[in-house]
Amino acid sequence: MRIRSAGLLAGTAALALATACAGGGQETDQPQGGMVIWADPERTAVLEPFAEEFGEANGIKVDVREVAVDTIQADFVTAHEGGSGPDVLVGAHDWIGNLVQNGAIDPVQLPQEKVDALNDVAVEATTYDGRLYGVPYAMENLALIRNTALAPEAPETVEDLVETGSRLKDEGEVQEILGLQVSQTGDPYHMQPFYTSAGGYLFGTGDNGAPDPSDLGVGKPASVEAFERIAEFGEEGEGAFKRSIDGDNVGSLFTQGKTAYFVTGPWSLAAVQEAGVEYGISPVPGFEGGEEPVPFVGVQAFFVASGSKNKVLAEEFVTNYVTDPELATALYEADPRPPALNEVAEKVGEEDADVGAFTDAGANGRPMPAIPEMDAVWDPFGKAQAAVIGGADPKEAVESAAEAIREEIG
Repeated sequence: MRIRSAGLLAGTAALALATACAGGGQETDQPQGGMVIWADPERTAVLEPFAEEFGEANGIKVDVREVAVDTIQADFVTAHEGGSGPDVLVGAHDWIGNLVQNGAIDPVQLPQEKVDALNDVAVEATTYDGRLYGVPYAMENLALIRNTALAPEAPETVEDLVETGSRLKDEGEVQEILGLQVSQTGDPYHMQPFYTSAGGYLFGTGDNGAPDPSDLGVGKPASVEAFERIAEFGEEGEGAFKRSIDGDNVGSLFTQGKTAYFVTGPWSLAAVQEAGVEYGISPVPGFEGGEEPVPFVGVQAFFVASGSKNKVLAEEFVTNYVTDPELATALYEADPRPPALNEVAEKVGEEDADVGAFTDAGANGRPMPAIPEMDAVWDPFGKAQAAVIGGADPKEAVESAAEAIREEIG
């Protein structure tokens, strides 16, 4: 599931954790004359044979170290500060602003022909302040998965979805109109398509096309109007958006047939298929008369650590091995998400209709902002959304969130 940028750990406890992850108390994570790659559990096993091949070709030992997905970013920054970090990091593109701010990664010198071979949105996502900081290998975005036995047709609007979902609920076929994780503290990632369809935005766009932290959309009239529209479908309205539905129960609601609709990403496909649900995939619908929804696009990438003691080899691995179709295919097979390498994406799309459907669902998506200021948005904005869905005044909730965000950004 999509993981938001983690807050940085601090102090000696964090350094101890980073060192433990890096190799059981070693002073450095880099074996002399070798290279170290940090990856999450899903990627580690896939990378090992390619790392071994790279090591043999270059006469070095390459270790792939497994680090927990929910701590890897913080551990990396802490290890970097202590001089014990890896040479290569595998992670999410929205970490880039924080990693650059901490001087933990270097720009990647990728030849233009290799850049052209990658998905444009993936390249945009890994570009920060005009420079490419990572080589992308996979993409993800939200879509609407529906139970085709209950809802044969893809809804064109939120109103269409709610009409069908409400009828099914009234007939006792389902328990919930929609499977959308909201939770008691909100979930801006999953609400983004609806927020943007209702006219809201988080940050404006600067002249360079990047998010502009000086233009905060939260708190502006458009965001208030967006929250008012969202409130219409909340607990005191149509009842489609509910705080009782969260990341812990939303998947089972769908796989157990308790809702016909599920807003989620490709990470949920395995569970849906295992449950034997007949399903279809389509874009998350927008509100009738509203804007086209703009879901977040997340990108997974390889980064070169600025503190690498083997930087030439690290750059060689990231620029040449990561852009190799064989590795891109292996990473896809381990975790089926749309590949960033166009050649592999086209091949996979021909063989797997689900990948093509998710790619189509994200066609209007934009990269999740990688600027450090985005960290200030998640908590207050999510809580404001949850409050409005629960019946709070939209204007008061949005303006309060905006004040908290501005105070944090400074």
